[in-house]
Amino acid sequence: MPLAPLLPLYHRLNREHFEGSLASADGTSLVSVRWSDGRMRRSAGLYRYGPGISEIVLSRPLLEPLPLEACLSTLCHEMIHAWIHRVVRADEVHGPHFRARMAAINGAQQAFQVSVRHSFPVPAQPAKWLARCPGCGLQSPYRRRRQGVACRQCCDRFEGGRWSARFQLVFERSAA
Repeated sequence: MPLAPLLPLYHRLNREHFEGSLASADGTSLVSVRWSDGRMRRSAGLYRYGPGISEIVLSRPLLEPLPLEACLSTLCHEMIHAWIHRVVRADEVHGPHFRARMAAINGAQQAFQVSVRHSFPVPAQPAKWLARCPGCGLQSPYRRRRQGVACRQCCDRFEGGRWSARFQLVFERSAA
């Protein structure tokens, strides 16, 4: 499905499920909404805020090939986060306010379902790094280098479960 313009969808969902509370009196959105620039590949959407910023970003790579319902579900999920932050003024992620609003939205319509976690197909990314234990030689794939990681099996076997620099993993670029 081609990407849908997000602002009209945002205003529709705001009217239908948030009593218009995510817009000011003149109808201006309290939260900016946009498609990602193509780099969001593991998360379907996010709500972020800080000094001078309050925005919802949806993943172009994950949602573009999916039906509109996936976009609506993800947008509504992120709008619940924005509602908790901007309207309820609570500090929670998927807590009681989130779950109550999610249940109310799911009970009020059948077009899409909001969930805490999505089940959209996420393309597998090959590991960029191989980590090797200098003690036992065990290799494990990693997407990024990690500092201070040691082989659990060797630490358990030879150090009584305590971390040891002797078994700190050595990272090498993966051939893939």
